[in-house]
Amino acid sequence: MAVDGSLKGVERRGLMFVLSSPSGAGKSTLARMLIEKMPGLSMSVSVTTRSMRPGEVDGEHYHFIDKARFHAMVKDGGLLEHATVFDNSYGTPRQPVEHALSSGRDVLFDIDWQGTQQLREKARVDVVSVFILPPTAGDLERRLHTRAQDSDEVIAGRMSRASHELSHWAEYDYVVVNSDLNEAYTQVVTILNAERLKRERQPGLSAFVRDLQNQLAK
Repeated sequence: MAVDGSLKGVERRGLMFVLSSPSGAGKSTLARMLIEKMPGLSMSVSVTTRSMRPGEVDGEHYHFIDKARFHAMVKDGGLLEHATVFDNSYGTPRQPVEHALSSGRDVLFDIDWQGTQQLREKARVDVVSVFILPPTAGDLERRLHTRAQDSDEVIAGRMSRASHELSHWAEYDYVVVNSDLNEAYTQVVTILNAERLKRERQPGLSAFVRDLQNQLAK
């Protein structure tokens, strides 16, 4: 087996691995764990029109751009998906993702249901989607307060929006309840490894099997 869980020596097309959840349910934490621990997986770095938060680095967490440039990228077809959340726009640059997939590397997306729908419309066969659920509404609210990134007013808005976001859970390929972070991480990794081994994601498998058959025929 190769380090990314695929068959060693077999050509494989990469996949788009999507994590979505209401804000505070843990998708960003899980995404960081995946990037740190899983070989062959890189994070999709989105463009955004929102202001940079303390500790964020341009080009690492997001590409921070103005609204004029964002709208130009939308018009030119330079974004695989884009959405507006809380008056800020976000989008995924097309070129680096397509290059990664054709090179056999997987790309991780931390996006909402709107972005996921757009990815499916443009590249359904390449998309694997996972929706992360909080165990309870109270737990979700506690996590939002613990982050200490937003005002009470913003947190109230996120809680209100969470109900609408949850209504899209059935559109995803997999659902994971994040009641225990380590257990949720294990489940997400299991999904990723299984999807990497799907026959249709390994265009080099036919040649590999033919070679085996030729060896056996000698």
